Amino acid sequence: MSTPLPPRPGQAQPSPQPLPGVGAIVAVGSGKGGVGKTTLAVNLAIVLSKLGHKVGLLDADVYGPNVPLMLGINGQPKVRADNRIDPLEAHGLKVISVGFLTPSDKPLIWRGPMLHSIIKQFLGSVVWGELDYLVVDLPPGTGDVALSLIQTVPLTGAIVVSTPSDVSLQDARKAIEMFRQMKVDLVGMVENMSYFVCPHCHQETDIFSRGGAEKTASQFGVAYLGAIQLDPGIRKAGDGGQPVVLAGEDSTAAKSLYDFARKVESRVDEIKSTAGESVIQIQ
Repeated sequence: MSTPLPPRPGQAQPSPQPLPGVGAIVAVGSGKGGVGKTTLAVNLAIVLSKLGHKVGLLDADVYGPNVPLMLGINGQPKVRADNRIDPLEAHGLKVISVGFLTPSDKPLIWRGPMLHSIIKQFLGSVVWGELDYLVVDLPPGTGDVALSLIQTVPLTGAIVVSTPSDVSLQDARKAIEMFRQMKVDLVGMVENMSYFVCPHCHQETDIFSRGGAEKTASQFGVAYLGAIQLDPGIRKAGDGGQPVVLAGEDSTAAKSLYDFARKVESRVDEIKSTAGESVIQIQ
């Protein structure tokens, strides 16, 4: 994991500053790519909105900003006279992404200081307004973007996404330890692509194994936020810019995502009540 440059002699390390009007900032991360982290972040944000909350979604995955595709939106945010940025809106969410600023096929090559600058701008210069939740989709791994986010704003908590496979779980454990070392509360761990239900015989198949995330969460003393099934409908809906949860909780493919979002809602309330304030202050 990258470490911040030490402050100059006599210079104090700047402390994270809360975002005015934002009740909870929840980061969605993973130890490795390919586990469906962005899919869960997008669907989580939409369900929280459907549950009556005001929600923003910050796509901080600067290497692979897929949120615009999954929400079916594009365009450039408007810059106000005071250089503040208006987020785009989709499906009841306020959204900002690097994907709005660059062509979709152009590779993004970033260095540490550039990453820190864009994260600070997306947090401090975007006109988020009054939000109950700001969901932040992090890049996979334990690198500069996660560090910049933690240094810039006090996170309410973080969610770690993993599949049940041992390879994914090995990296998920590193993500858990990173958040703990940075003194960020864990909202919990969720197991994505947990099982597949055959559309013909309706038998469940554990393609990537099953239950590993729940076992890991127990070992680390982290809340388990549930299992999301491997359903082609979830992939198809995301690729089409109409996330599956828009179909409602009665949709078979969306049910486990609604259950997941409600557990997140409950855990965030628990963290905030334990802290005795609207956000966790990081020392």
